[in-house]
Amino acid sequence: MSNANVELLTLARRIATSAGELARRRRAEGVTVAASKSSVEDIVTLADRETENFIRSLLADARPDDGFYGEEGEADAGRSGLTWIVDPIDGTVNYLYGIPQYAVSIAVVEGEPNPATWRAIAGAVFNPAIDELFTAVTGGGAFLGAEAIRVNREVELSQALVGTGFSYSSAKRSSQGVTIAGLLGHVRDIRRIGAASLDLCSVASGRLDAYFESGLQPWDHAAGALIAREAGALVTGGNGLPASQNFILAAPPQLAYSLERKLAELSN
Repeated sequence: MSNANVELLTLARRIATSAGELARRRRAEGVTVAASKSSVEDIVTLADRETENFIRSLLADARPDDGFYGEEGEADAGRSGLTWIVDPIDGTVNYLYGIPQYAVSIAVVEGEPNPATWRAIAGAVFNPAIDELFTAVTGGGAFLGAEAIRVNREVELSQALVGTGFSYSSAKRSSQGVTIAGLLGHVRDIRRIGAASLDLCSVASGRLDAYFESGLQPWDHAAGALIAREAGALVTGGNGLPASQNFILAAPPQLAYSLERKLAELSN
């Protein structure tokens, strides 16, 4: 673990916590929906935009040659070969309703801002509502605060607590509901938390045994996937492919294989 990577993690941690405090203050003041995106359910708040601009400005000051790829604004390519992948408020609907499951997610990756090809270096996921900070640096393990975290081991599919999420498209949600209905009889139970970054960190910390979802954007999982991987999870896009917008699954390796097979059966 190089000093340079540790410095990147320190920066990600510092900015995630500062941005999280901004988001928390704005939540206390009252949330204003600024617009809808892919559907009327897929919202963006004024706080999303303000928090992303805040993160962008801090990164520009600290790392002016790096690229930036966030949910709410235009992507900047940069010149250093490093790109910061940012979700200013993951779990915006939770944020709107005052559910304390939302997070600032910040990762720095080497290469193009494409999950299929990038190499994640460091990541931080901060939930300001309950003051929890998850971090990881490649090759350095995963942490909740100062405590090292690991995935649950030797969990059979029938005993697995599985997290997932649903599309903003009503038609896709209906199809996903059929899959979940089929899966329920083969696992311990299902959880739908509403923030992909926190779902991945929940796998990393053993709060979930596994997590899967389709339709995520790169900023949804860049930091969380690294944290889960450094905690011992297999993070896959299925069929040996990297995680992508099509599909992501995170679990201890043997459970990941079992869950992937079961989901394939249910989709046939």
